Amino acid sequence: MPELQVGDRRWSVAASSNLLDALNSAGVAVPYSCRAGSCHACLVRCLSGEPADALPQALEASKRQQGWRLACQCQVVDNLTVEVFDPLLDGLPAKVDRCDWLSSTVLRLRLVPDRPLRYRAGQHLVLWTADGVARPYSLASLPEEDRFLEFHLDCRQPGAFSDAARQLQPGDPMRLGELRGGALQYDPDWQNRPLWLLAAGTGLGPLWGILREALRQDHQGAIRVIHVAHDVSEHYLAGPLAELALVHPQVNIQLVTTAELPTALAELRVLSRQTMALLCGGPASVEQFAKRLYMAGLPRSQLLADVFLSRS
Repeated sequence: MPELQVGDRRWSVAASSNLLDALNSAGVAVPYSCRAGSCHACLVRCLSGEPADALPQALEASKRQQGWRLACQCQVVDNLTVEVFDPLLDGLPAKVDRCDWLSSTVLRLRLVPDRPLRYRAGQHLVLWTADGVARPYSLASLPEEDRFLEFHLDCRQPGAFSDAARQLQPGDPMRLGELRGGALQYDPDWQNRPLWLLAAGTGLGPLWGILREALRQDHQGAIRVIHVAHDVSEHYLAGPLAELALVHPQVNIQLVTTAELPTALAELRVLSRQTMALLCGGPASVEQFAKRLYMAGLPRSQLLADVFLSRS
């Protein structure tokens, strides 16, 4: 049986054990969210030995050369010594700038890092509380324009991070983990193409940043934004979206509830095969969006999707 070592602790594990499970079952707390290699919350550094990695392409070559691996994607096949991501050593310090409710369930969190963070609209960032609770969230802020990093947190259900976030106050310390590319971004080559942004719930967060990025780059094509919420009160950016549409006549906003979604999707017509569509939200919503757009004639290569998985 291979042996796993963390610090002074060393124990045997069954061959081909999942590294994330082996660590957590032994009391070595490693956060995780998606277990699919997307969120990067479960980063560990291999100091000696090499696990079997099912998704090596999920990490940049430079990170892999430093020994970093995604524990959820690794199996212990030989003796292995690892150290877990330490937000105090490996994370970027930040402070809470503002924490307020955009609706009864959506908490807006704004953080100011100790040093500037280079990012693009729509990327993901792992957030760590002072108590060591971690969770990846998509950025809703606009780089080089907003002085803060903004995140929209869905707090409808209890969860380790969302419960901690409810208690945050301005000035509270936090740490920033790995910045991830994410599936969504604005490409300047789309400037004259129709752009559709379809979001469910807080999937609107990253698309809010991408929408403003498109307008900052003087996007000329028509932009259609569809936001799906459980009820009318949860269209948490209805005001800012309406204000944006007043200034930019090429922007069309459609707010629908979950009950209205089937009808709204049935009425969708893709008038140009040059249309680019960016989808964000839970798995069921993104699947509905994608299926309807494909049936309406949109090529799959012109559809980018970012799926939010269950909260923790």
